[in-house]
Amino acid sequence: MTDSSPRRTPSPPAQAPLNPPAAQPAGPGTSRPLARLARETTPENPWPLRLLSTKIDEYVNKMTFVWVEGQIVQFNRRPGSGMQYLTLRDADADMSMSLSVFTRELAAIERATGVQVTEGSRVVVHAKPRFWTKRGSLELRADDIRPVGIGDLLARIEQLRRILAAEGLFDAERKHPLPFLPRKVGLVCGRNAKAKDDVVVNARLRWPGLPFEIREVAVQGAQAVREVTAAIRELDADPSVDVIVVARGGGAVEDLLPFSDEGLVRAAAAARTPIVSAIGHETDCPLLDLVADYRASTPTDAARRIVPDLAEETMGLDQARERMRTVLRSRLDAEQRGLDQVLARPVMADPTLIVRDRVAELEQARERMRRALSATLSLADADLRADHARLRALSPQGVLDRGYAILRSPGGGIITSARQVKKGDLIEGVLASGRLVAQVVGTTKPVSNAPE
Repeated sequence: MTDSSPRRTPSPPAQAPLNPPAAQPAGPGTSRPLARLARETTPENPWPLRLLSTKIDEYVNKMTFVWVEGQIVQFNRRPGSGMQYLTLRDADADMSMSLSVFTRELAAIERATGVQVTEGSRVVVHAKPRFWTKRGSLELRADDIRPVGIGDLLARIEQLRRILAAEGLFDAERKHPLPFLPRKVGLVCGRNAKAKDDVVVNARLRWPGLPFEIREVAVQGAQAVREVTAAIRELDADPSVDVIVVARGGGAVEDLLPFSDEGLVRAAAAARTPIVSAIGHETDCPLLDLVADYRASTPTDAARRIVPDLAEETMGLDQARERMRTVLRSRLDAEQRGLDQVLARPVMADPTLIVRDRVAELEQARERMRRALSATLSLADADLRADHARLRALSPQGVLDRGYAILRSPGGGIITSARQVKKGDLIEGVLASGRLVAQVVGTTKPVSNAPE
């Protein structure tokens, strides 16, 4: 079987002397030798592009066969051709590379594994890198392709689940509460998918006129991760979207693998807008379900969760209004009964009655105060007169009033004995009323037992 792939063109003879120790001129009109190493090139002495391509080819040829994992994103079989060409894409990054394999080898691989290689298949490839010097492109030449089994993929998903759980991305504390009535709902779904109608129709049956911002994307296959992730980020950046629903109908386990992709799951975890995951059926549990703010068992369940039922809310309002009316009526009746009881009191018939009673009580209190004050003043007056009499009796003036006098010497001292004066001394006498001056004409001796 012939190889129909583009053959690598052998280096032209003119290129042979491109890498000698001292040879090729750097350009027309110069005799400067080309740099031997890439780091020795300068703006004045660059490599020709053909030399760079040759250098890359030499480096790539030194590489051995390598096992590479990826996903087949493009594969158009060429019946009757000796070579099949595929495009292999990285499972987690937007990066792809051409892959070629002999038709007979691919057929032998598919017979041995019992699995046909198709677009969307996750595979492990044993290949050797090849560089095409004229095109400047790199490709892989495979001699073995092994489909990655579902068991291996599920084991990887389980390992990723443990890693994300350890980081706390599944914790209930970080989940956002869903709004009671969103202004607008973002919907990520498949193109012309039944899940779209399940969400939109059922949500609008519950709340007519609910606005949606819909992103129809690939929900399985090679482009699913990139498109779903981009749609989530775009809706999350829209300030009018209050909740995002990611919906997909049921499917095989491998069809739901994009919703366990680490990049997609982390994008959903980083979203500030609440996310509702409605992927597959009740028994399906991709990692997006665990990181989402709410996991709906089906797209229809998601529609019931994101908006309230207008009929139920209207009925609830009517019931609440009736309860309020009943409570208010009962309160008014109770207040009316209390008012009637107050009006039935005698004081309400003759309001002056309570005033007259209070006036009588006031007069009685005033009389009691008057009598108490009079008795207190009488006692105080009697005490005052008694104190006044005792004071007058003990006062020197009282003694003088009874006819006594006080004699003083010219020096002002009180004379209490005849020995203090002699004949001819002038003395002063203090009487009850007025004073006098007298002269001593004689004294008598005091009695011997009288105090001097």
